Amino acid sequence: MTALVIFDEVRGGRLAAEIITLGGDIRSPGAEAVVGAVTLFAVLMLLTVGTLVASASAYLTWLVRACRVNKVATSSGSVIAAWLLPGINLVAPAVLVDQVWRGAHPPHDRRTRWLALVAAWWTSWLAALALVTIRLPLRGSSEELTGLSGLELGVTAVAALLCACTVREITRLQTAASPVPHLTPAPVIP
Repeated sequence: MTALVIFDEVRGGRLAAEIITLGGDIRSPGAEAVVGAVTLFAVLMLLTVGTLVASASAYLTWLVRACRVNKVATSSGSVIAAWLLPGINLVAPAVLVDQVWRGAHPPHDRRTRWLALVAAWWTSWLAALALVTIRLPLRGSSEELTGLSGLELGVTAVAALLCACTVREITRLQTAASPVPHLTPAPVIP
């Protein structure tokens, strides 16, 4: 996303104007001049979408496994539904993450800190979502390709960092709570 925002800031406005002047005719004389920039833009878009899909898949896989470790009564389908069902997805994921944290039997004195972390993460995630789905379409102009700016990038980066902190905290608690199996060395056979 960083590369996409930088591309949009540096080259996006000129590229958008050049594409408009072509009028959609890929055989026009100026079309060859923009092929490289359009290709780079397409590659950056694919990388951004691919990274989003990969990170969402990794996170949902981790969350399903974290629920299973804590024996939180939820299925893979309900975890995915918590993230995808409109309306429900505005609250359910944060509640689910909190259930997993509580299921890891954390120290009671950490509850306030945890709730502050979850609230900050979820607020920043909702802000990033609002910026991309509500503000972005309103800002779109012929001078931009994506409309993404440093603001969307910054809020998304903060949300990702805070999400990583919640994952780390839950993983740390679950790892500390699980008994470490005693490993005995394999017998030496002469």
